[in-house]
Amino acid sequence: MIMEKVVAMLAEQLGMPAAEIKPEARMKEDLKADSASIMMLVMDVESEFGIEVEDDAIEKVKTVADMVAYIEEKM
Repeated sequence: MIMEKVVAMLAEQLGMPAAEIKPEARMKEDLKADSASIMMLVMDVESEFGIEVEDDAIEKVKTVADMVAYIEEKM
């Protein structure tokens, strides 16, 4: 459930098909997400899941699966 929501958010944010976004995909290297895209994703995640994403966590989250694991941990 969380994975599907995160993938949908990324697909919309990055303008790419959700089917191309895999759990192991790296945000910057594979998905070509820039800093602005990542910040928008963080704001969407905070709003959607009712959590606060700490600044240091943003640097640690490298892949889509990392983001999902972080959300699950915070909920």
